[in-house]
Amino acid sequence: MPHMQDDFQLNLSTLYDRAVWLYPDQEIVSVEPDRSIVRTTYGETDTRVRRLASAMKTLGLGKGDVLGTFAWNNRRHHELYWATANTGVICHTLNIRLFADQLDYIIKHAEDKVIFVDPDLVPLLAPIAKGLDNVEQYVVMGENADPALPGSIAYEDLIADAPEHGKWERLDERSPLMFCYSSGTTGDPKGVVYTQRSTYLHTISNLANYPISASDNVMPVVPMFHASAWGYPYMAVTQGAKLTYPGPDLTPQGLVPLIQNEKVTFSAGVPTVWTGIKLYLEANPEIKLSSIRAFLCGGSAVPRALIEWYYTVQGIRVVQGWGMTETNPIASVATLKPEMEDWDLQRQLDVMETAGMTIPGLEVKIVDEAGEELVHDGVAFGELLIRGPWIAAEYYNDPRSSESFVDGWLRTGDVCSISPLGYIKITDRAKDVIKSGGEWISSLDLENLIMGHPGVAEATVVGLKHVEWEERPAAFVVAREGVEITEQEILDHLEGKVAKWWLPDRVVFIDEIPKTGTGKFDKKVVRNEYSELLMD
Repeated sequence: MPHMQDDFQLNLSTLYDRAVWLYPDQEIVSVEPDRSIVRTTYGETDTRVRRLASAMKTLGLGKGDVLGTFAWNNRRHHELYWATANTGVICHTLNIRLFADQLDYIIKHAEDKVIFVDPDLVPLLAPIAKGLDNVEQYVVMGENADPALPGSIAYEDLIADAPEHGKWERLDERSPLMFCYSSGTTGDPKGVVYTQRSTYLHTISNLANYPISASDNVMPVVPMFHASAWGYPYMAVTQGAKLTYPGPDLTPQGLVPLIQNEKVTFSAGVPTVWTGIKLYLEANPEIKLSSIRAFLCGGSAVPRALIEWYYTVQGIRVVQGWGMTETNPIASVATLKPEMEDWDLQRQLDVMETAGMTIPGLEVKIVDEAGEELVHDGVAFGELLIRGPWIAAEYYNDPRSSESFVDGWLRTGDVCSISPLGYIKITDRAKDVIKSGGEWISSLDLENLIMGHPGVAEATVVGLKHVEWEERPAAFVVAREGVEITEQEILDHLEGKVAKWWLPDRVVFIDEIPKTGTGKFDKKVVRNEYSELLMD
């Protein structure tokens, strides 16, 4: 049978051109590295994107070449997202929070030819620049070059006299769009390739699953250097929404006024961001974030108490999402089904604190240690496997692929159950679940309960070596500023909520919990530092 539809390539440029055509006056707001605010529009930005696309050619960048970005969430980073997407140059977003040796590794592994860097981040990149033989040019994303980077040029000089690029070339939909690397908590970071097709499908399916519209003002707090800011720069533009980029100031003191002044309606970020804003709002109860309709929250488990507080005090839905760098990245979202809207709040929270239902187009299953599929009864739990048109099939040029990809499925490393209603409840990362005397303890469940204590700002739970029980849980807690709490108070708070044998053997109060490059609690660091705590 002949083709009944045109074999049309799925290119991001078609979504971009439609948005510029229909919404040329829609606003983009950008907080710059010097904390100033610049306002522009889709139409004005299009001129700059097309000049940048032409200027990239003068730097020797063509289809399949790799351009690195070392930048905050701002308008120039936005321009780089689209100039690369529309021309076939690969955008490699460099995580500014990685260690120097990890940055050195991924820049060389990806073979970045040119790196664009925000002015205030030059000091982080300059110490390793001399050893990056593959990098031919540095572009400082501002008005001036910086002598700390050899032969650097200024972004504004680069595009000032460049002609505007004309019609975008039709690209192979399976060609690479972006390189994203894992944070490398074990071994070197692993590279994942996002393609034109995978990102196009991820964009459309996520918009269908949790809509945003041209009436929204989207503020991506999740960094653009991490998993493409969960795809929101692409999704917002596709729908013609206003975009507000927060730049380098991700403190509550920076974000809250920005939300208020710009009337942000939707934002996305990790739990630590929304926890910090919660504490700020509790200290300033007169402030109401009345424009916000929802926060998408992910990266690590969202405490139930956090979801409840925002809904009851601020009237804001905190919508938990789940995904990985390997899933492009959003794979599930905890939205309520229509019949659940009439449930009481506590019953709704039982659903809202899960990882949610899969995005349309994806398939999931859970398997036991032998790889046998388990039932979705909400009780059986095993490793979560996922597949679909925007799920990675392998790591980029990395022999470790066979450890994570099996028969077309991605092994996520997350231990979970799936309810009969289709909601995924993640119990733990496989490496973080605590095995005590042959029984399993969920560190995530304990963390969420501890963070429900009104005196707790943050908490993490890890399994530590124990002579009798193999492993036992220990809790590490950051108290809220000005609040004094004791170990016994934490244990009393947990009493009756979990089995007695789940209770932590120790509760240790610390000033700060170590974080990974993506803002998650770095349990590996905690385990290493306190490895002998329970061996006395």
